[in-house]
Amino acid sequence: MANPYLVVQNLTKSFGAQVLFEDISFSIAEGQRVGLIAQNGTGKSTLLSLLTGRDGYDSGSIIYRNDLRVGYLEQSPKFDPEETVLDACFNHEGEAEKVLRAKQILTQLHIGNLNQPMGQLSGGQQKRVALANVLLTEPDMLILDEPTNHLDLDMIVWLEGYLSRGNKTLLMVTHDRFFLDRVCNLILELDNRTIYTYRGNFSYYLEKRQERIDNTRAEIMRANNLYRRELEWMRRMPQARGHKARSREEAFYELERVAKQRIEERQLRLKSSNIYIGSKIFECQYVSKAYGEEGNGSHIVILKDFYYNFSRYEKMGIVGNNGTGKSTFIKMLLGLEPIDKGKFDIGDTVRFGYFSQEGLHFNEDQKVIDVVRDIAEYIDMGGGKHFSASQFLQYFLFTPEQQHNYVYKLSGGERRKLYLCTVLMKNPNFLVLDEPTNDLDITTLQILEEYLADFPGCVIVVSHDRYFMDKVVDHLLVFKGDGVIKDFPGNYTQYRQWNAMQSKEEAKAEPKRQQTPRSSNAGMNEQKRKMSFKEKREFEQLEKDIEALEAEQKRLEEELCSGTLSVDALTEKSKRLPVLKDELDEKSMRWLELSELSH
Repeated sequence: MANPYLVVQNLTKSFGAQVLFEDISFSIAEGQRVGLIAQNGTGKSTLLSLLTGRDGYDSGSIIYRNDLRVGYLEQSPKFDPEETVLDACFNHEGEAEKVLRAKQILTQLHIGNLNQPMGQLSGGQQKRVALANVLLTEPDMLILDEPTNHLDLDMIVWLEGYLSRGNKTLLMVTHDRFFLDRVCNLILELDNRTIYTYRGNFSYYLEKRQERIDNTRAEIMRANNLYRRELEWMRRMPQARGHKARSREEAFYELERVAKQRIEERQLRLKSSNIYIGSKIFECQYVSKAYGEEGNGSHIVILKDFYYNFSRYEKMGIVGNNGTGKSTFIKMLLGLEPIDKGKFDIGDTVRFGYFSQEGLHFNEDQKVIDVVRDIAEYIDMGGGKHFSASQFLQYFLFTPEQQHNYVYKLSGGERRKLYLCTVLMKNPNFLVLDEPTNDLDITTLQILEEYLADFPGCVIVVSHDRYFMDKVVDHLLVFKGDGVIKDFPGNYTQYRQWNAMQSKEEAKAEPKRQQTPRSSNAGMNEQKRKMSFKEKREFEQLEKDIEALEAEQKRLEEELCSGTLSVDALTEKSKRLPVLKDELDEKSMRWLELSELSH
């Protein structure tokens, strides 16, 4: 194995009677970027706590390479509220180079005031300072728990690039499937108290996981057929058995264990035909909103004479950088935030269901099933069909046993999932979801995507999850800041493609604009410099080099996702890919410089 950084052997962890995982083993080598996937409440964050020594385990061993420096980003980091941002980051000891590096990373994460006390920062800003702290210490191995939470889309794209460059080694838990696909080259899945390894990115994992489930299902079916025959033999055989009979009896109990396995399957799609919404939804009539006094530095414009008429059955996404007013917009729509000027004219039939970032405060001593039953005993699906509170919870992966757990036993992700169920159980016809993907596991996200695809009402989603937005919305409002809002007819990926094309066109137009004053000045009579013979040869060679590098990059990415490579080959190719990308960027920039001289 190529230079192992971490080896976990036969690790077991339980809380009382609940076993989270049992005898799991895995290893992480230098250059491997590992994504850990599991359902909420099955022990993802607990496993990270064990690996970083913050919690104890029942049995097994965790072995790190000697002198390995590990950086850990917690899901909910804690700071001294009196400490400044810069001091909370790391022990820089006044070194100018370290301070400059801190400013660069904090700026990328939109933290501007380095002297601000940590107690004045929001939870999201504190998480970004904690992320900066981990990156600045430049450890040998990164362990990251939900690193994309509280990051806007530009920050996520920056972090993707940062983690993909060089020969970084990391283990992370994240729900962001685009992020997993682009950063990770190995996936660990924690399922049914066991760990499964997939040597590829998220797309490869999806394909191979389905194969694993199909194989397990076939094995259970074969075991069931044999089990029925062996059960009949067990009933017929007398109690006093010979050696051969005893070994067959032992094999029977192993067979029984396999036959009684269950694979979670949802044949049902939750389609409601009982939701009605009228033709008038809402009209945003020239709404303005700002914070702070005009003329000083604290004045922030959210909306400025904004008009929008929301259509029936529309599913709209709202994107933009943090602080541009996305959450404020939906709070004004819901009447939770005052408006400076204008109004929202809302249709009479509209019933909002609001899922907020802040979440819901539950009664800790209440059972999960009782939380939902307090809202409704059942949900009317139309056509004479009803869905009980228990069936609804089971659809969102709360097993009958979990439904009778007390709220205080739930993980953070399970609480978010329960909150989502309480919103949907009210049977609204207009869903307003503010960052619904935070802390939800990937399986629950897939169920929610399916639910929203079939939802016969209106939807507004504020989210930084690009995969989720592409699946759910057909239209975007892009908040650009200072009251500027772009109305875009398409999903997030289509918007990024359109935005990239616009940037290229503007870049091409810029030299022409700069040249116009020169050409109008007859006295100057300047001519654009042409390429020298040496530059022409360089330009031709660059085109060949770029083509070859692009072909190599495509081949490397395909090989890394194939799942056929040995660990050594996987590590070697993982090291080569970021080097190749840097080389390609460098040659592409030089090609662009020379191409300006060729016109």
